[in-house]
Amino acid sequence: MKNKKELTLERVFDAPLASVWKAWTDPKMLKQWWGPDNVTIPECTVDLRVGGTFYIVMEAGEAMGQYKGTKWPMKAEFTVVEPPSKLSYTAKAWTEGQDKETMIDQTTEVTLTEENGKTKVKVRAIINNPATAPAMAVEGMEGGFTQQLAKLNVFLTTKI
Repeated sequence: MKNKKELTLERVFDAPLASVWKAWTDPKMLKQWWGPDNVTIPECTVDLRVGGTFYIVMEAGEAMGQYKGTKWPMKAEFTVVEPPSKLSYTAKAWTEGQDKETMIDQTTEVTLTEENGKTKVKVRAIINNPATAPAMAVEGMEGGFTQQLAKLNVFLTTKI
């Protein structure tokens, strides 16, 4: 897959499958853990059905220095919704005000499986346009998803 950048991450959470599914699909919950470190989520909507949309905006916080206040919207369409075990979506993400030059075309698949009362989450993300996507986004993909899963773990262990 030379024309694509692919990443697969797995993590086991000490939380029941239903709780992890809800964290991935409830906009109020997503706002509390989505994205890499040092971002907040001012907007999030989820129409949880095949063909439904998922819209989320990440906003850079103080710790991101020169990027503070920068917004990164993502608009996605669900291609698979199989409660409580699988979500897939195609998405476009960009830097607000720089849509064309910062566009990322991404496909993401999230699989949840129950393992002895815990939940294993597997995230497979593909940037379909790495040649035209911002290099920083392509290079930071693994770190961003790793931080996001760590934030999900904190959310699941302290908020649910």
